Amino acid sequence: MTLRFGLNLNARGKKYRATSFDHLLVWDLGGQDRLRTSWATYYRGTHAVIVVIDSVDRSRITIMKEELFRLLAHEDLQHSVILVFANKQDLKDAMTPAEITDALSLHSIKNHDWHIQACSALTGDGLYDGLGWIAQHVTGKAPS
Repeated sequence: MTLRFGLNLNARGKKYRATSFDHLLVWDLGGQDRLRTSWATYYRGTHAVIVVIDSVDRSRITIMKEELFRLLAHEDLQHSVILVFANKQDLKDAMTPAEITDALSLHSIKNHDWHIQACSALTGDGLYDGLGWIAQHVTGKAPS
């Protein structure tokens, strides 16, 4: 099974070996306004979406919420699970996962399985836990 999920567009695919599934194909979809219109090019066949939140950047959390709900409305993502990485938890001013859950209105998401995972990309804390969650929720899904 090939799993595809989006993060932030440098339009390059990467394959990662994992123990729970054959491999992952990852698209890094950048957040700049001018790139957002091309995101849908990568949605077909996507089983999981990863959203990486800068837990220190309180000023952009509303933009992230709007973009997340725009993603979730796309027909090619209707059966995708959602992982939210609450990044930079190693910094003292970071919003907690609970604060981010509220700010993104994650509890209002009813048509997708979702999970928020505290993490630090710098130290690696929480990254494997989040990917493990995806493996548990995606394994066995038929390819789209």
